[in-house]
Amino acid sequence: MTSKTEKLLSLLNGQPVIPVLKIANVADAVPLARALSRGGLRAIEITLRTADALEAIRRVAAEVEDAVFGAGTILDAKQFDEAAAAGSKFIVSPGITRELLDAAKDSPVPLLPGAITPGEIMAAREAGLRFLKFFPAEQSGGIASLKAFASPLADVKFCPTGGITARNAADYLGLPNVICVGGSWVAPDDLIKAGRWDEIEALAREASKLKT
Repeated sequence: MTSKTEKLLSLLNGQPVIPVLKIANVADAVPLARALSRGGLRAIEITLRTADALEAIRRVAAEVEDAVFGAGTILDAKQFDEAAAAGSKFIVSPGITRELLDAAKDSPVPLLPGAITPGEIMAAREAGLRFLKFFPAEQSGGIASLKAFASPLADVKFCPTGGITARNAADYLGLPNVICVGGSWVAPDDLIKAGRWDEIEALAREASKLKT
């Protein structure tokens, strides 16, 4: 197992749920990260789906000392470099490309790329990656697919994301090749918009008790 995979596992292992966040208002980034951290979910993914995503990452980096924050929805090398420069501790991509692999090769920031087919998983494995995002999980065969991969690709572990909810998270976490799951249910848009941080903290605390 490569040092970057080990680094990524050290950041995310032990936390059953990685919140996947879309920050529409940059002022919400710090109180949201703090609420999730208080609830036991220190590692978070801030997706680059909004104009203020990089600024949100910078603010969390400067103001929330115990947060382990990554950047998600990274699609190319430029975004990879921008997210790393903003302070991201890890980078998440919905897929895997040669451009992203090349960007990650010389960076100290580990990459968690998405892979759903045997060919994609094998390509990532050949690049030295043994911990992958399985996305979109529910739409790509979900638990049945991950069970099928467990034997022929036994040394590869996954973080399923996409369609994961409080109802099915435990089923995914019960698989031997699943380290954690990614999901947005712990920080719903309506609660973020209303600034209901105590409720988000409670959701995070409940999710943090799921067994890996």
